[in-house]
Amino acid sequence: MAGDSVSTLILFIAAMLVAAGVAGTLVTNVNDLSNSVDSQSGDMTDKIDTDIEIISDPGSRAVYNSSGAENITLLVKNTGRKTLTADSTVLDVLVNGSYVSSDEFTVAVTDGGPWRDGTVAEFEISRSLATGEEHRVSVTVNGAEEVFEFYVP
Repeated sequence: MAGDSVSTLILFIAAMLVAAGVAGTLVTNVNDLSNSVDSQSGDMTDKIDTDIEIISDPGSRAVYNSSGAENITLLVKNTGRKTLTADSTVLDVLVNGSYVSSDEFTVAVTDGGPWRDGTVAEFEISRSLATGEEHRVSVTVNGAEEVFEFYVP
């Protein structure tokens, strides 16, 4: 009789220890998963709130200065809901498919403040282009990409 109670008690304690171990492991995994979902949803929200539009006139001679510094000037409007950084080190620019390093272009917000929704930033890209051809510039900010095509006479 007493032996049955002791063995039942030992089995009960062992079952409780196993259950506590499984529960602890599940809580840790669920917590890690929850943290991952939170960080991914924050990144996704930033990408959804980011949008840009290149508002330069592709027919204007103001886009490419072929008789001087040979640079490309683009006006890029923040059309998203997120305030963007005007730091050239976090922006990606491609000219005719070639990556432009952050040393080769400058970004300045036209009103001098932060690059908020509705404000325009001026990109000045140092790049020599062939005349008589069409060219393509791609600007990517926080996953939002805008492509601008223009012709250099």
